[in-house]
Amino acid sequence: MAIQRVASKWAKTQVLLQNQQVSPYIPLTQKYTRATLGNMLENTPLVYIKPDRGTYGNGVMNVQRHGEPDAPAGEQPAEGPPHTGVEYTLRYGIRSETYANLDALHLAILRHTRGQFYIIQQGIVTLKYEERQFDLRILTQKTPYRNWETTGIIGRVAAKNMIITNYHGGGSVRLLNELLEGNVSPEEAPHLERKLLELGVATAQQLQTQFPRIKEIGLDVAIDEQLNPWILEVNTLPAIFPFKKFFKDKSIYRRIERYAINYGRLPGRSKRRGSY
Repeated sequence: MAIQRVASKWAKTQVLLQNQQVSPYIPLTQKYTRATLGNMLENTPLVYIKPDRGTYGNGVMNVQRHGEPDAPAGEQPAEGPPHTGVEYTLRYGIRSETYANLDALHLAILRHTRGQFYIIQQGIVTLKYEERQFDLRILTQKTPYRNWETTGIIGRVAAKNMIITNYHGGGSVRLLNELLEGNVSPEEAPHLERKLLELGVATAQQLQTQFPRIKEIGLDVAIDEQLNPWILEVNTLPAIFPFKKFFKDKSIYRRIERYAINYGRLPGRSKRRGSY
């Protein structure tokens, strides 16, 4: 039976929000509209706008609010023009554009979305590595014993001036301990790593309730300045080559490979030898 893949970010988010163990780790996520853009930017200075379906960070934008939102009409000064002083910076790829009001910002975003379904997500102020943002990819797989196990965690550091961390977008790969060093005390690091391992399993178990044929997931997780993890996205066709390429401990990839062979993601070694 084929491994199930789920492309829609919105569909996966709705399933995860039904689980009380997982939902606290989901940033506020809504369908993108002019109204949700305005409402979210009233309450948070950073939002991400993503295509509902897409890979490698293609089409992802973010908006940074500078200044405080305008006061409601009844609280504006009785005389003189309404107080503004708010600007919005739209970033995509390595480009940025600044807009003086939400209507102009929304029109600019629509030029990128081109009528496609996009979601808008609360931005997370994350820990940094060498002054660059990073997130984590947590790989969780179905074992031969039919339970779930988190088999690897790697870090992805954004390229200079980029808003995405993906390897295909110029990001670099780092080990978890490299990223936590200087950000997390030696006493806190094992506790945080345990929480991430458990979060991978809980997320997979919840997704399986609605998507019963999934066999592997990759969680993209940000860590905020209070050391809280946030699930940015879940991929049901996660890349596994980074775990082979960047881990010196080859036993980590051997286990990943063994599980992937068992559920049909990779061909068995004998088949690969016979194909040459």
